[in-house]
Amino acid sequence: MKYIDMHCDTVMTIPEKGSSDLLIDNKEVSVDFKRLKESNAMAQFFAIFLMKKFMKLFSKKKLRNDDEYIEHCVKLINEATEKTDYVKLAYNYDDLIKNNNENKISAFLTIEDGRSADSLEKIKKYHDMGIRLITLTWNYENCMGYPNSNPKMRDKGLKEFGRSAVEYMNEIGMIIDVSHLSDGGFYDVYNTSKKPFVASHSNSRELSPHTRNLTDDMIRKVAEKGGAIGLNFCPQFLDKNIKNKDSKIELMVNHLNHIKKTGGEDVLALGSDFDGISGKLEISGCEKMPMLFEALRKDGWTEDMIEKLAYKNMLRVIKDTL
Repeated sequence: MKYIDMHCDTVMTIPEKGSSDLLIDNKEVSVDFKRLKESNAMAQFFAIFLMKKFMKLFSKKKLRNDDEYIEHCVKLINEATEKTDYVKLAYNYDDLIKNNNENKISAFLTIEDGRSADSLEKIKKYHDMGIRLITLTWNYENCMGYPNSNPKMRDKGLKEFGRSAVEYMNEIGMIIDVSHLSDGGFYDVYNTSKKPFVASHSNSRELSPHTRNLTDDMIRKVAEKGGAIGLNFCPQFLDKNIKNKDSKIELMVNHLNHIKKTGGEDVLALGSDFDGISGKLEISGCEKMPMLFEALRKDGWTEDMIEKLAYKNMLRVIKDTL
């Protein structure tokens, strides 16, 4: 089964002096190019996560400014794809289809936390660099809006620039990602965006009350816009107990069934959050992705439904947005 995964943090794991070879073959992480090939991946979205200063110090990262770090990460991915003949960067639907027809995996570049995209000129610069998705916020307030992690900010909407950014991203062809965004910001994106948007790595708040997840109304709103919701494999976003440390396939199936029942089968997608999550992961790496599809077959899902989750829905979103 081909699949498209909307979110992994693997680039963040490369040591400061590490080689781009670690994106190709590295069994210490959850995603590498070789295992993407083994698992029959169609496309992987690679997030460039903008760390806070304390996180850089903890992980012994150089204290670059955001633009320098983004350029560093883009260079790593470019170098890695140039070293292989089976992974190639993609920037739109036509690239993805061409790569797939040539038995190549598509790598899409994203930024997690729009804090550095503080002007339309900067957004255009990132687009020119190959970035095709921006997660508008992370866990802190930024130039776009507010996070869903802070109860005092959860109902706040997009800032004025955030609305302008959404409109501009529609215009130039970038995917708007509402994972991490405040509830108020979510509805502002829904009301502002003329194109489909995504929650790249979020689950159902009804089944797991973590604020990173989506309410049933949000699920329906994403579906109404023709967008997609990427199933997150993080234990805390799967269980009723948000302190749970076990990521189980059974819980994933429950979330997918609930999202399908609530928003329909056309909103389903994958957003593993590999290399950005921890705990006891039943699907601990991309090579184990087929285990989820097999569990869905046992649960009574048709092949067409599984294909929609795995790649067809995201193909549509990419075509409609990029």
